[in-house]
Amino acid sequence: MKYGRIKYVDKPVSRIFYGATRPNMQRGENADEQLEEMFELGINAFDTARNYQLSEKSIGLWLKHSGRRNDVVILSKCGHHDTVTMEKRVTPECMREDLAVSLDLLGTDKIDIYILHRDDETKPVGPIVETFNSMYEEKKIGAFGASNWTHERIAEANAYALEHGLVPFTVSSPNYSLGHQVEDPWGGKCVSIGGPCQKEARDWYVETGMPVISYSSIARGFFSGKIRSDDPEEKIRAALDPFCMKQFYCAENLMRLKRAEELAREKGAAVSQIALAYLFSSRIDSYAIISTGSAQRMQTNIGALDIELTQEEIRFLEEGEK
Repeated sequence: MKYGRIKYVDKPVSRIFYGATRPNMQRGENADEQLEEMFELGINAFDTARNYQLSEKSIGLWLKHSGRRNDVVILSKCGHHDTVTMEKRVTPECMREDLAVSLDLLGTDKIDIYILHRDDETKPVGPIVETFNSMYEEKKIGAFGASNWTHERIAEANAYALEHGLVPFTVSSPNYSLGHQVEDPWGGKCVSIGGPCQKEARDWYVETGMPVISYSSIARGFFSGKIRSDDPEEKIRAALDPFCMKQFYCAENLMRLKRAEELAREKGAAVSQIALAYLFSSRIDSYAIISTGSAQRMQTNIGALDIELTQEEIRFLEEGEK
């Protein structure tokens, strides 16, 4: 495993976060064995959220039983839109409400990385930045930032923080993968920085050095190896879930998959490793959230950290040029 540093987090952070979206964890069941397996592989960072049903409870049980709280980095999220009414919940009141529940379920007095799950661009950034700072001053959170915020909104929040002498956002969690997002799969403006249209966003992350903790880092399974670029559409639809099809199925991504297959053959690697190496070899300070129930598959994913792609190989994956 390789580790990085995120400002306001007091320990190294594994480049791979374990995503707590497994069905048993969403039901709040005991997941001690699988969480311990991931920890023993070197993963010390765990991704959850207030709206991942009861996954925080499963993590909390493991922390209590294992005594590993001081050894791990917990990332959780607040302010997710209501899944039924789609009411936007990006307010200081909702942030506070979510934090209280998350701390209780996780059985901890502090969340290492705390981020907003969605944005509401009608809301001013000031109260949001001030609320995060209050939480930080109370020692209830460490680093903070946002998921699915555009880089322009993050820049606006950080300009406010600078102007008012406050702690800024220091982490972001958009979708970032070899895939180009065709369509927002869930609604609520899911932000991706992958694909040819998002070069400006990627350049901003390079220039600012802000860490990116990517969700759907293998394009929700598109680059996992479960499909091939020459498979018929019927077979692909049977292998991928509807959200993946909506988000990533297009001719451009099939071409990127074909190039990833070619590079995987050249390097004796798995396609998923090439897709992850694309992130880790970029100039962005990248971390990847991965959810799997198999320690063996996770070990394969970890192997991507040992594959360093050249800029020419990255350009080949993106554009087909060597």
